[in-house]
Amino acid sequence: MTIPLSRTQLALFFILLCPVNIIGLWWAVGSPLVMDPNSICRKTKRLVGKQAELCQNQPEIVHEVAKGAKLGVRECQYQFRFRRWNCTSQNKYFGKILQQDIRETAFVYAITAAGVTHTVTQACSMGELLQCGCEATRSRAPPRPASSSTTTSGEGVKWEWGGCGDDVEFGYEKSKQFMDAKRKKGKSDIRTLIDLHNNEAGRLAVRNYMRTECKCHGLSGSCTLRTCWKKMPHFREVGDRLLERFNGASKVMGGNDGKTLVPVGQNIKPPDKQDLIYSAESPDFCSPNRKTGSLGTRGRMCNSTAMDVSGCDLLCCERGYRDETVVFEENCLCRFHWCCVVQCKKCSVRKELSLCH
Repeated sequence: MTIPLSRTQLALFFILLCPVNIIGLWWAVGSPLVMDPNSICRKTKRLVGKQAELCQNQPEIVHEVAKGAKLGVRECQYQFRFRRWNCTSQNKYFGKILQQDIRETAFVYAITAAGVTHTVTQACSMGELLQCGCEATRSRAPPRPASSSTTTSGEGVKWEWGGCGDDVEFGYEKSKQFMDAKRKKGKSDIRTLIDLHNNEAGRLAVRNYMRTECKCHGLSGSCTLRTCWKKMPHFREVGDRLLERFNGASKVMGGNDGKTLVPVGQNIKPPDKQDLIYSAESPDFCSPNRKTGSLGTRGRMCNSTAMDVSGCDLLCCERGYRDETVVFEENCLCRFHWCCVVQCKKCSVRKELSLCH
């Protein structure tokens, strides 16, 4: 979906006039893939506090923030590709999703905050930002050998931190600085508390799951010295983990003091910092409804043999489905010719699709 630049700028101006958080800048106007971070920074008069400070003093970080939001969009659309709500970013409907405290909104906030953390951290490791670099490891205790190591038993092997570890703390702080800027904790606003909680859950899905990578050094394949560094999880792992949290999300309500959240229902364990939370039940997303942001599922592809959320019974909301045969062309019989061309033929492929009524 391509949005003309003038329309995008108009939508940005409208959003910046309204008291909404930064996530809407990339999601609520339609396709976040066309968002230009410079358009945001040109309007710093409409931004406040830390957001305006970043725009004015560190525009290159804002560029990485925008890339992180796009990463979150793509991952959301991948994780929800078989569900009734498939993380569409159409502006007429998606803005309504952000206005509700439902499970889907919780995932959007979390995956966006995670995407910003991941992208900024990666930019540090790649040397693309002057404000940061590889992780400082001087004060950290040496890594312990993995119990499953087949290279060495770990005895007599020297260990040290080295390489270029990911400085996830820098990415975490910049994500928090930008994503939470317009959400002041402590206000008696349940929505603010929920949004801040889900933002943090997204960041922790990156920071709390750093993995240790090591490289052996020594003569003749020996491992007399092992250099290790910390790396972020792949973002697909982050998305998978947050989808699990989405499936087990906790419904909450505001506490009597107006500053805390409590779970709804008896004998329910309070959600921890990594859990996703919401306060309202989601619509069924079966039929188009502008008030709820539902596009409906009519015409969506489904799996006629699956029993999960991608199956035709659930995805089509028991309306039934039709089978349709489509013919399309794809590359086939590809051959490599020296040097350096790959030539392919075009083959017609028939495919049976199941489409919701």
